[in-house]
Parts: sequence; structure tokens; C-alpha cells
Amino acid sequence: MREFDYIIIGGGCAGLSLAYELEIHEKLRDKTLAIIEPRAEYKRDKTWSFWRVIPHSFNDCVKKNWVNFSINIPNKTNFLECKASPYQSIDSGLFYEKINNKLRQNKNISFFNHISEVNTKNSFIFNSVPSIKNNYKNLWQHFCGVEIETQSNFFDEEIFNLMDFECDQRESVHFFYTLPFSKKSALIETTWLSKMNDNSEKDYDRQIKDYIENHLKLQNYKIHYKEQGAIPLFHPLEKKEKNKINIGTAGGMTRLSTGYTFLNIQEHSKYIRENIENITNSRKYCIGAKYQYLDEIFLRVLEKHPEKMPDVFFKMFKSSPKTVIKFLSNKSNFFEDLSIILKMPKLTFIKALFY
Repeated sequence: MREFDYIIIGGGCAGLSLAYELEIHEKLRDKTLAIIEPRAEYKRDKTWSFWRVIPHSFNDCVKKNWVNFSINIPNKTNFLECKASPYQSIDSGLFYEKINNKLRQNKNISFFNHISEVNTKNSFIFNSVPSIKNNYKNLWQHFCGVEIETQSNFFDEEIFNLMDFECDQRESVHFFYTLPFSKKSALIETTWLSKMNDNSEKDYDRQIKDYIENHLKLQNYKIHYKEQGAIPLFHPLEKKEKNKINIGTAGGMTRLSTGYTFLNIQEHSKYIRENIENITNSRKYCIGAKYQYLDEIFLRVLEKHPEKMPDVFFKMFKSSPKTVIKFLSNKSNFFEDLSIILKMPKLTFIKALFY
């Protein structure tokens, strides 16, 4: 079996982002890389969206930018701007195509379907496959979305709806999310924050159909694309091993209170690239400790008081949108954190410190 200098386990967002970062900065000119990925072909299977708080290498994969958004609970809607940090949506199909076209040009990079096909003994390994044990106590962000096309102009493509809580909560946290790509097309997603132990929450097709037809009052449409997934709102098991670093969700790059991961992956990839010559001795890259602490409290409240969360999210966005976006994107300072905290129901969150 062949030996490689580096092995990336998992050729998804994190694995490909790291490979691309190393390749475009010529860190693989004299090094070999194996990427372990079981899928037979790459095609669009996800939509990654985020506020662009830092530069990244994938502007040509962005399907749409928005500088206006809304959040609503029953009988209340908040309209906000995000001009300083536009909200972007990346088409995974374009992302895969861009990266794989680049990687194919380097003969030092090889793809394999299974780790057993390579010799790992002397390689440094980057693992993006999380180790998750089934546990009914764990919270997840699970979702299903469809991209629809209407016969006539229907959507306002200049504004997206981040959270619409005007839907059945079923003793969990449930909202709809709408990204209008044009006047005639949009991604509409049902999203739950729950322990995934109630199968009735997973009737996604019915939820989406009901929302489109009875809430949006839209009857004539076609579904062109569907995606479904689940993001752990807890850190997967991570065993420290010599010559191995976990990346992506496996490496703690998911912000637990939001599920946002894409830009954290890009920053982690950059950190690895900058330290690749001494990677065995580099310190572990982490999302800031303060965010981990604040997210832990936030998720305690979500678990104990799901009925309060629509109002909590709505009040959070009563702060300056710029401040909220920086907070949700791990870029806020102490005073910005404080302004968010002061918008929260104080007694509820103080009690959460002692759960």
C-alpha cells in the first residue's frame, strides 16, 4: 500500500477546504496527500450560509448575497440590515467542482474510498468524520429544505427570512428559514432544535408543504432540489492521538448555539496551512472559550425552556444587527457580548448557571 505525507479522512466541506487551502498556497508541491471519501460522485447536497465577517476563497461559489433580513414570532416582525457583513449562500455543487478541478491538477493528491487502501503508519492525519454516540439527551439542529420554483413572481429577492417561529413548536424549538434566490425561486427549510427523540418532528415533507401552501399561500410551484441533515449541538468525542488532528465538526468547528460551521472551517484550514511545517507541535485551534461557555448556558435554557426560545431569539436581534452578527460569528468583543446578554431574560439565564 502507498504511503502519504498527509491523509484527510472525509472529503466533505472540511476535508476539501483544507486540501484546497494547502494546494493554492503550494504546501503540496513536495508533499503527498490522500483524501479518503466513499462517495462515488460529487453533486449538490448542501447549502452553506453565513454572514461574511471575514474574506474567504469561495466567492465564485456564492449563489446569492443579501443585505436585508427579517425574524418573526407570532404578530411581530423585525426587519434588519446587514450591509457590513452580507449574508451569503454557497452552492455545495459549485464548491465541490471548483475544488476538485484544482486538486486534479496536482499528481501528488490521490482519492481513495476507504482508509484500508493506504498505509497510515507514517502519515499525519486530518480527520473530519465525527465520532458520535447515540444519546437521547443530546441536542441537534435537524432540518430539511426544498428549493422551489414558482410560475409567477412571488418572492422579494432582496430580503431573506432568518427565522419564522409562526409554526407548530411541539414542545421543542421550531422555525422556518427562507432564502429567496430570485423572484421565482427560493430555498425553504424547516428547522428544529431538539433531542431528535420525537419522530413526529421528522415529517419534514408535510411541514414544508403546509408552510408553503397554508402560510405563504403559494399553490403553483415545483420542487427542484431537496436537502436534509442534522448538526450536533454538542462536541463529538475527541480522543487525542499522536499525528492526528480533527477538523470540521469533528474538530469542534461548529458553533453550538447556531450550527454555523463554514467560516470556522476556513479559519481552521488557514491556521493549519500556516503551521503545516511544524504541525505536530502546533497548539490546538479552538473557537474562543467565552463562546463555548456562553453557548453552554444558552443550550441549557433551550433544553429546559424551549417555549421561551422564539422570544429569546427575537429579543437578541433587538440589539444592533452588526453586534448580533459579530456575536454569532465569534467576532464580538466584551462590550458587544454584554449588550447581547442584557437583552436576555435575566432570571432564566441566571438559573441556567446552576442546572
